[in-house]
Amino acid sequence: MHDNLQPPEGRLGRLWQAAAARGIPLRAILATVGVVAVVYLAGKLVYRLREVVLLLVVAGFIGLILNPLVVILQRWRIRRRGAAVALVTLWGVLVFVGLAVAFGYPLANGIAHLAHQLPSYVDQAEHGKGWIGHLVRRYHVQAWVQKNAPKLLSFGQGLAKPALSLGKGAVTLVLALLTIFVLVVLMLLEGSRLRSGLLGLMSPARARRYSRVAHEVNRSVTGYMLGNFATSLIAGVVVLVTLLVLGVPFAFLWALWVALVDFLPMIGGALAGIPTVLFAAGHSLTAGIITLGVFLVYTQLENHVLNPVVMSRTVKVNPLLVLVSILVGASIGSWIGGIFGGFVAALLAIPSAGALQVMVREVWQATASPPATASPPATAPPRRVEGAPQQRAEGAGPDPGAGRRPGQAGQDGAAT
Repeated sequence: MHDNLQPPEGRLGRLWQAAAARGIPLRAILATVGVVAVVYLAGKLVYRLREVVLLLVVAGFIGLILNPLVVILQRWRIRRRGAAVALVTLWGVLVFVGLAVAFGYPLANGIAHLAHQLPSYVDQAEHGKGWIGHLVRRYHVQAWVQKNAPKLLSFGQGLAKPALSLGKGAVTLVLALLTIFVLVVLMLLEGSRLRSGLLGLMSPARARRYSRVAHEVNRSVTGYMLGNFATSLIAGVVVLVTLLVLGVPFAFLWALWVALVDFLPMIGGALAGIPTVLFAAGHSLTAGIITLGVFLVYTQLENHVLNPVVMSRTVKVNPLLVLVSILVGASIGSWIGGIFGGFVAALLAIPSAGALQVMVREVWQATASPPATASPPATAPPRRVEGAPQQRAEGAGPDPGAGRRPGQAGQDGAAT
């Protein structure tokens, strides 16, 4: 029988046979090494394309937020999706331009005012007049400037490189915003087709399941954004009223700043409040103290009353999961994309946690064992009473002796 076994042809066949004879899972080892190598190369590729991935994530998040507006317009009067997307895009561009004008006009006005008053400031400093001249005379600034003129010159020349880097960063930011805008428009236009195409490749049961999960994820993300928008709007209104009552200039601008930065979970209130309080304190010490008190009270109210109430009604995410997702997301985002990546990751942390919670719950329910069906209780057989006639089985037909008078059965037997 051993003579009929043919040896394997080629070195590879002999290698498999030798490994099998020695009990070495060579195929499993090579498959594991291959999977590790592919995962490592995929991670390197994703890290190399981290900027593109970050732009896609931001564009997808914005598209997920704007898609309900497109659906509402389609259900209202605008049936064509292209027209609804164009209207939503125009609205988004107008909002972005409005924000840019709201922040840019005071900044440009302040720079122009500084450039117009700069000669008078220099003249006051030279003649020791005004508060600038007082500071120059008191701290001997002019003598210090004359003594350290070469160092100041080299320092000024060294500022050219950061200024050039700042200009390149501004151009890069503009290109990134333009790329995000184009990606958002394309996702709004082609997102429904891609979704229908992917669901069409699946079986009907699986398509319904994935469609239900996607709907839950979309509702979680949209609910988070609506809740965050509500709390940010309340924060902006509180700051606006406070600054208007105190007479602080640019009250609307600072209220808009607070409303935008308050979108950041957990740390948005502090980041928005620090410059606002400092600006109010620069206007007057009383305004700064009152603004600080308002921020402290509102931050506690938002974290302990508004956020639990609003988020529990919209996202329904565990508070511990919210905190962990923010910390992990900010760390990963800053590692991948720096400050901008950390900002984006912190913004996307809570909706991502909500989506992850929905998917984990769906997988848990899908893999759960079916509930055991309770078997009916066993009934004891009826006891037979001695002397009683035995009951006939069900379906055996009528009893031939039923309905006869006593003695009739004997007469029938005699007749037979």
